[in-house]
Amino acid sequence: MKVIYNLNYNMGLMGLEKLHPFDGKKFQRAWALLEQELGSGLTKYYVDVDRPLSDDELLDIHTTQHLQMMRQPSALAKAFEVREVALLRYSMLDLGFLTPMRWACRGSIIAARQALQHGFAINLGEGFHHAKPDRAEGFCLFSDIALIVAQLRSDGTLTDEQRVAYIDLDAHLGNGVAHCFLNDPRMFHFDMFNESIYPTSDTVAMDRVDCPIPVPVGCEGSQYLELLHNQLPRFLDSVTRTKDVGLVIYNAGTDVVAGDDLGLMSLTEHDVLERDQFVFQETNRRNLPTVMLLSGGYTEASHRLIANSVAWMCKAT
Repeated sequence: MKVIYNLNYNMGLMGLEKLHPFDGKKFQRAWALLEQELGSGLTKYYVDVDRPLSDDELLDIHTTQHLQMMRQPSALAKAFEVREVALLRYSMLDLGFLTPMRWACRGSIIAARQALQHGFAINLGEGFHHAKPDRAEGFCLFSDIALIVAQLRSDGTLTDEQRVAYIDLDAHLGNGVAHCFLNDPRMFHFDMFNESIYPTSDTVAMDRVDCPIPVPVGCEGSQYLELLHNQLPRFLDSVTRTKDVGLVIYNAGTDVVAGDDLGLMSLTEHDVLERDQFVFQETNRRNLPTVMLLSGGYTEASHRLIANSVAWMCKAT
């Protein structure tokens, strides 16, 4: 079990981050709670991040045109859903937002490599599941999920024949991931999501998901966990039955908790912990190396939910 984190993940610029409900420092706050909970014991789980991803690495998934668009404040304003961003210089936005995202994407790749060595690893950040090869949206500029697979396949860490199982339990459909793997039959996509919120219009992504589990607005923990307990083992069994699964990528958004105005679901804090415990246990008992990413979460409780799950997993290993 390893936890990957670096202070360079922090996002923010002169208070501009307060115009969006995503807390750009929530992972730092989660780390602080882990230090309180685990003390010096956290050291044995910790892996640092050495650098941000380069343009050349991002081009493994994203188009040249996409990277050029990410240098335009107007395009970033649309992706961040904050109009004021268009008024700022690119250099400022790069420092406050793009570079931290590159650091966190590099952390996701390191976490995946650690998962292959140790069985389970958590990047204390990211899970940019709305980013497409040629488009940024939903506060997601770069697809760290697709970049993980591209790098590991490129260097032979994952063979061409090995499957990847992707489990998305963020409240929103992981449409960007679906677009990144539209024509890749080696990626198997399980997604539980609020069927009434963004991105409902992305029917191409919906059709690509192998195991879509739509849930209603206000879905409570009992219904959610029953569906998860019934459907996830079947999905994992079906994916592993005939071929080797080289890696599981678990996108563990905390926007499913009650009070999250973007997720619009009604899980309790204990439900979120039970959800993460169940995924951990199901992949662990099948000996599937698993990397966990943290994705969305827009309440004051988000960093605490993250810390609760990560602390439990550290103690369980």
